[in-house]
Amino acid sequence: MSFAFKKPRIGRTLSTDELSRQGEAVKSALAALGGANALAFLNTHHDGLCGRPLDLAIASDAGLQAVEAVLRAEAGPGLASS
Repeated sequence: MSFAFKKPRIGRTLSTDELSRQGEAVKSALAALGGANALAFLNTHHDGLCGRPLDLAIASDAGLQAVEAVLRAEAGPGLASS
C-alpha cells in the first residue's frame, strides 16, 4: 500500500481571477524587464506603488493596471498597452 504524503499548504489558495491577474503581471514584467529583473520587480516593495507589485496585481484589477502602468513607464515604448 502506498501513501503519498504532501506538505500542508501555507496560506490560502488563489481564486481563478487572482491566478489570472498573477499570470498577466508576470507576463507583462517578463516582456518589459526580462527574467531576473522581472522577478526582482514583482517581489520587491515599490515605493511608487506603496507595496509589492505582485501582491497588488493579485489583489485587484486596479492593482494589476497600476503595476502594468509602472512597467510601461519603466520599459518605455517597447511594451504595448493592454
